[in-house]
Amino acid sequence: MKSIHDKGYKRLFSNKTFFRQLIETFVPEPWVQDIDFESCERLEKTFITDHYKETESDLIYKVKFKQQEAYIYVLLEFQSTIVWFMALRVLHYICSFWLDYAESHPKKKKLPPIFPVVLYNGKGKWKKSTELQAILEKPELLGVYTPNFRFFKIAENDYSPEQLQQIQNLVSTLFLAETHPQDIKKLAQQALILFDKTDIEAASLFLNWFMQLVVHGKREIQDYQILETIYHDKLEAEMTLTQAMDQERQISFNLGRQEGELIGIEKGELIGIQKGEKIGIEKGVKQAKTETLTQLLTHRFKPLSDEQKQQIQQLSIEQIDALILKLIQPNIVTFADFWQEISLYLH
Repeated sequence: MKSIHDKGYKRLFSNKTFFRQLIETFVPEPWVQDIDFESCERLEKTFITDHYKETESDLIYKVKFKQQEAYIYVLLEFQSTIVWFMALRVLHYICSFWLDYAESHPKKKKLPPIFPVVLYNGKGKWKKSTELQAILEKPELLGVYTPNFRFFKIAENDYSPEQLQQIQNLVSTLFLAETHPQDIKKLAQQALILFDKTDIEAASLFLNWFMQLVVHGKREIQDYQILETIYHDKLEAEMTLTQAMDQERQISFNLGRQEGELIGIEKGELIGIQKGEKIGIEKGVKQAKTETLTQLLTHRFKPLSDEQKQQIQQLSIEQIDALILKLIQPNIVTFADFWQEISLYLH
């Protein structure tokens, strides 16, 4: 599972919706409500050492709250068992961040606050300490000269299906899908509610992630088809609503032209914004599905050439959906067989 977690989880929580829900829902600290999530920025940096790059990944967000700049460091931990010195490892990453910050901000004389979070999705129960002093021998011996440090732990399997169902957001549904794979009925119920109140891009990322679970044998293809049907029904409703709004605004625009050129221009711009949003949604959905098909082909057969990737990008969303479902079926035995299926769509 390491390959899909390394890339998949980092991609999910690089989305601001996933990041916000993770912090707001699973970090019960009073200062969380003061974070300005709309202005948060993700840093393109990592402090994971080479030795641990196979089993963990990290994300760093710069946030603002109470007019103060701060950072949230999220360590994504994929190991099934946790080492006893985990607190030391996290402290090492935090210190590496501070050293990098000090060197890149020479005029600053103080280091910014940083909140360390470890997100754990292993099967085993987390039994190791989250505090540095708990793993030090006789920490009281040197008194105040003994360093102290703690990180905040989020372990997916600490939450029951009932707790996750009550939360009803993308992150809780992600946890439910991973820790309780047998509960497709509850997952479908969650998705029905969820896809109605979340943004299309985040929902598409979740669906793409779920397909990776299917590819790696962690979920059944039927489970994916159930969620995809719910997702497409929601997307169709969204598109229908957008089209209706466009038509209504067009009528208002035409009436407005009779009343004044300035009003007509403003309404025309509004229509343009709505159409732009619709095109953006469609492009985002197609990109996610194109990447899913490419990953499936690479996993089952071999990496694609640049030319083959470009050919896949020429397909429509409906054609990509059909190919994904065909690829899962056992009757496709060779890459040549499947590429012939793609060629039929291209000609």
